[in-house]
Amino acid sequence: MDRETWPYPSAAGSVPPADEPDEQAQESAARGRPRLPDLGTDPRVPIWIGRAVAATVAGAVAAIWAGWRLGVTAAALVAIADIIYRSRTTAVIPAAARGTSAQRRTRRRLAILRISGYVTLNARSIPDTGHVIDHLVIGPAGVYAVDSERWDRRLPVRTAAGDQIYHGPFSQRHRLEHARWEAAQAGRLLTEAAKFPVDVRPAMVVYGPTIPWTVVGLLGVDVLSGRRLRKYLRRQARARRAERLDARQISQIAGAADRALPSVAR
Repeated sequence: MDRETWPYPSAAGSVPPADEPDEQAQESAARGRPRLPDLGTDPRVPIWIGRAVAATVAGAVAAIWAGWRLGVTAAALVAIADIIYRSRTTAVIPAAARGTSAQRRTRRRLAILRISGYVTLNARSIPDTGHVIDHLVIGPAGVYAVDSERWDRRLPVRTAAGDQIYHGPFSQRHRLEHARWEAAQAGRLLTEAAKFPVDVRPAMVVYGPTIPWTVVGLLGVDVLSGRRLRKYLRRQARARRAERLDARQISQIAGAADRALPSVAR
């Protein structure tokens, strides 16, 4: 989800997926030599630089105060402390890879729902915004803009008053606002293309950490574990029996979505 104009960060970036070699890798393989890492784009470089600076400063201060032996010890302790801290607060998998992995898992789950009458349009661009809806799901339960997230499984997920959701110590409210905004844009565009009102409900599925609830509504966004997605949609269809979409309506909305939301190659 490359969102250059939306003020909130995305789960996906411009880094190519790990299982899809880019052009530089293919060219290096063709020439018979291994590809060298590009340190200029490695997201770990700023971390390494910051760690080295902190260790150097601590070591220099300690060396001036108590000699070079204590300086070396202080530098080592600062570096170790930073490594431990970041191992607990920083995800192991880069954001781009996490987003792509989550989207693939959601696609597989949604593909099974085809036999139940659901149509899924994956990676659909919102025109003139630079933003991409991970999955637009159209079926008996209605229309859903589903955002796929993969978070660090080592950090707990919890909710708080005021429609807040935290992943470890970090608020993810911006992700809820982003998902709600995407659904609102999709609803507006589909209504214009279909020539009748189309309500799009935002949902966010999370992979990685344990989600301690079945479904929770925050800021109008349904948040749930990715493994519960199919069950969630089936329950939504039962709960909205009087408003269920029939095959004709699903086909009309899918056609409107195909026109209004261009496909993005991923």
